[in-house]
Amino acid sequence: MTQPLISAIICTHNRASYLGAAIASVLGQTYGAFELIVVDNASTDDTRAVVDTFLPHPRLIYAYESTLGLSAARNRGAAIARGSILAYLDDDAEASPHWLTALAAAFAAYPQAAIAGGAVSLIWPQGVVPPSWLSPTLSESLGAYDLGPTVHPIADAGQTPRGLNYAVRKSFLDSVGGFDRQLGRVGKNLLSNEELHLTRQALTAGFEVLFVPAAQVAHNVAPERLRRRWFLRRSWWQGISECSREYLTHSFSGQRLRVRGLCLLRGLVKACKSWQDPALRFENLVYAYGQLGYLVSGLRHWTSRPRACP
Repeated sequence: MTQPLISAIICTHNRASYLGAAIASVLGQTYGAFELIVVDNASTDDTRAVVDTFLPHPRLIYAYESTLGLSAARNRGAAIARGSILAYLDDDAEASPHWLTALAAAFAAYPQAAIAGGAVSLIWPQGVVPPSWLSPTLSESLGAYDLGPTVHPIADAGQTPRGLNYAVRKSFLDSVGGFDRQLGRVGKNLLSNEELHLTRQALTAGFEVLFVPAAQVAHNVAPERLRRRWFLRRSWWQGISECSREYLTHSFSGQRLRVRGLCLLRGLVKACKSWQDPALRFENLVYAYGQLGYLVSGLRHWTSRPRACP
């Protein structure tokens, strides 16, 4: 049977030091029918020079996207892709040799699947061990992801595959207008939830979303992400992202603001109760800080709403 063409897409912004390993991991795939599109999202470092070291290559395509933003870059890659399946890999990740083979098999076995993603492990910087204040839950913020040893549909959108290892049928992505450009990272801000939004759209439309354990990817942990302030900043932006997604889908309300306020208090109380456990204490503080980010963003939305005329 003819293998479907898969378009692997790496969107990159100023990560030249990691990009070469990501490209090499895709070009070394065991799957026979694929192309690799590298979308340079307005990089100002040596990104183009890194890509040029692999060119000319029959599978590799370089594209430049001047509009800064991950969703814009992803949509640019999708627009020029020839494959029926789009497999997104982060520029600081490395795919296992059978990554595309596992994704292709999963989509073939589940015709109703619109989205699929696999397990993610972490690559720690050389000579670095995880700090004592890093809990398993917070490790997920670094990309760690594993839902078990078997391929299975995901019913809860909150368990969506990680964006660094995220595949989608091109026909479905086209049908919803691509990744929403109001969500997703732009430059150095950590706005996210574009994959969660897309996953919810797929589940709501009756499609399946798959976890594919054999579609393994390893994610490099940058040294700057092993600082407490990075986790606090990421949680803050996660709260903003969740509020933005709710506002986008018209599910934001005053009741949700009240609930998030209670979540903030709950996180602070748990942090106090777990003061003797540095990992659990920091996990709860990070959680509370994310709720604060949601509340600040939510109050801005609330106060900027159009007022009805008396």
